[in-house]
Amino acid sequence: MPQIREGFKGQRVITVSSEILEKCDNHPILKNLYIRKIGFFPSVKYHYVNKDKGVNYNILMYCVSGEGWYTIGEKYYKVKENEFVILPQDIPHSFGADKKNPWTLYFIHFMGKMSSNFYMMPVVPRQILPGNNSRLEDRINLFEEIYENLELSHQIDHYCYASNCLFHFLASFKYLDQFRHVRSHIDTEQRFSEKVIYFMRENLHTNLTLDQLASHFGFSPSHFSVLFQEETKQSPIKYYITLKIQKACEYLELSNIKISDIYPKLGFDDAAYFSRIFGKIIGVSPSKYRERER
Repeated sequence: MPQIREGFKGQRVITVSSEILEKCDNHPILKNLYIRKIGFFPSVKYHYVNKDKGVNYNILMYCVSGEGWYTIGEKYYKVKENEFVILPQDIPHSFGADKKNPWTLYFIHFMGKMSSNFYMMPVVPRQILPGNNSRLEDRINLFEEIYENLELSHQIDHYCYASNCLFHFLASFKYLDQFRHVRSHIDTEQRFSEKVIYFMRENLHTNLTLDQLASHFGFSPSHFSVLFQEETKQSPIKYYITLKIQKACEYLELSNIKISDIYPKLGFDDAAYFSRIFGKIIGVSPSKYRERER
């Protein structure tokens, strides 16, 4: 069985240069919290890392689909969809993807004098489940903002901004209830379809089925479909796919993410199928859309 640290199809990784990192410990803004590495691994089969002496940085791992695992000492933990863990520095560990259902993973290596404030003891997987006020999409958008600024990390101002955004990003995990409280007032006054659409937006990275959608809201699939179509005039799955394609348009128009990196982020396993669906809804291919809108 092969074991691979990096080099996966569709991965996105930025490693901050040693030249920048050497300035951080004495920098007035960066010394408290800064980023060493950031990345996204889509369904990474054979992913495996072993650090039997520990490392001098902390690792946030956020699994948005599939499964993985990690060990600390002699303890073994499974990490499932919608779970995260922060591995503290200087502790020997190993981690990797599940063999049958490999994880899709967002991760950040971070350092600094205040980094230990974001540890969550004990070091066990913690859930962040989708819901009416979960703000999963807000968190991923914040990750993207950090990532895109780190692409310009040779410019110190961009790196400072990205590292300051990291406070917000890490706080969204540690202070989960407070992060969600912003949307907690959106409750019974929402129309049924608005709640469903919000839940769909929170799950653009995966492939929800009609049965899963109906079960989440406590209805049979047929009753759920009727309620949703009464308010939107569209079937739930058609609406869900359209939201995915709208998000793809946003990536194509407002970012430099490669097309080959976009479709895995939206739960599509096959590039040809993604292009076909995109063309059917938008009228042109993803590459022609990017060229046209820019």
